This record gives sequence, structure tokens and C-alpha cells, in this order.
Amino acid sequence: MSAILPTGLGVARMTDEQFRAEKLYQTTMNVAGRMLSQGLISEEEYCQIDTIFLEKYRPVFGTLFSAMSLTSRA
Repeated sequence: MSAILPTGLGVARMTDEQFRAEKLYQTTMNVAGRMLSQGLISEEEYCQIDTIFLEKYRPVFGTLFSAMSLTSRA
């Protein structure tokens, strides 16, 4: 399955490996976010998890989401 992402010069196709990494990162952080909201981990631990998995998966869009405030979740 291919996905596309914008670049400065137009649109580029996301590779299967980039798409896989993005899915793994988003899934991991969704689980970590639930753990945070349930009080199972602290905000500091959540940030550590985010840092570790950003380095591991190097997601294309995940870097945008990682900058979002944890306290502004609706």
C-alpha cells in the first residue's frame, strides 16, 4: 500500500518501509498515550518513550505529532 506526502517541490510517494515505520510509531504512541491517560506512566516516561521510538522508527509524520502538547488532548 502506498501513501503520498507533500514535499517542498510537490508530492512524493511514501515508500512501503516509511509507511510501515509510520504505522508502528503511531500504534506504539497510541498505546503509550492510553497508558499516560490511565496514570500507568508519567508524562516524563511518555516523553522518553516518544524519544526512543522516534529514533527507532524515524516516522515521516510522527515527528509532527510528537511536538503536540500532551495536556491539550480533548
